[in-house]
Amino acid sequence: MKLSQFKYKLPEEKIAQYPAPHRDECRMMVLHRKTGEIEHRMFKDILDYFDEHDVFVFNDTKVFPARLYGNKEKTNARIEVFLLRELNQELRLWDVLVDPARKIRIGNKLYFGEDDSIVAEVIDNTTSRGRTLRFLYDGDHDEFKKSLYALGEAPIPRFIGRESEPEDLENFQCIFAKNEGAVTAPTAGLHFSRQLMKRLEIKGIEFAYITLHCGLGNFRNTDVEDLTKHKMDSEQMFVEAECCRIVNQAKDNGHKIVAVGTTVQRALEACVGPDHHIKEFEGWTNKFIFPPYEFGVADAMVVNFHLPYSTVLMLTAAFGDYDFVMNAYHAALEADYKFGPYGDALLIID
Repeated sequence: MKLSQFKYKLPEEKIAQYPAPHRDECRMMVLHRKTGEIEHRMFKDILDYFDEHDVFVFNDTKVFPARLYGNKEKTNARIEVFLLRELNQELRLWDVLVDPARKIRIGNKLYFGEDDSIVAEVIDNTTSRGRTLRFLYDGDHDEFKKSLYALGEAPIPRFIGRESEPEDLENFQCIFAKNEGAVTAPTAGLHFSRQLMKRLEIKGIEFAYITLHCGLGNFRNTDVEDLTKHKMDSEQMFVEAECCRIVNQAKDNGHKIVAVGTTVQRALEACVGPDHHIKEFEGWTNKFIFPPYEFGVADAMVVNFHLPYSTVLMLTAAFGDYDFVMNAYHAALEADYKFGPYGDALLIID
């Protein structure tokens, strides 16, 4: 397929700036793949579509406050530093993006905090905006991370159209988040409240967890028309034995597997074998899924409404049928659904 086939007009006002007051009370569009029926429900109604021993697979990655603002030495210019990942704990080396990048060269020092309590030195250029920073800090690693994160803010995407606020640190995090390492939330999971999780549990629905540390590539637009030439950013992922046991047993017994989000869908597809069983995995994946694609694990998927040209929209169209999904997106715009990480939900089932 071609990139241009994933174009649609998304007015700015359709992108949600804030989440629903209660996580599970956003709207939910339901697509029935077999009949072509579209329903309009509330997210907490998701219980109605699944039965005892069906399995919801979640991504338990935890977002850290990745966006910092520092000042460049001498000029005092304000620089945004977006933390991507820690490269070396002992040396306090981090892979980061800087903006404006043209002002930041090897050897420059950046100062963070009102009292300049944290200093970082640029030691390498990695990409046009990418840099390697060495943080200079007296104290142990836990103290350093605590101090660094205290200066950071929730890394909500720029296209939301506002600055990050303190409440985003909680709102832009799934309630089951556990393993730190993501620079953006697995947004389909944001709709699950503690109350909804309890109601699912009472109904006998089982939970399994993978960890895929979501990178910025989830929001990066594709820049090649021929999708076979697109390269996804690699993301670190872990699938443990317990998750495999729960998912494989449910598959063998004819129960439904629900992928909560595109990251879960990619993780499952990265570790599935020809027997439709998933296997333990620890490593990196750059799996890119676009139509046509035959899925080996999930029977249903929960996603948000994603932006034009995005790889997450392509995966959604691969799972739900391209024409059906794109028509549903147009219906969602007409019905005033909200798009983006804080927007409404889409459930795709048979």
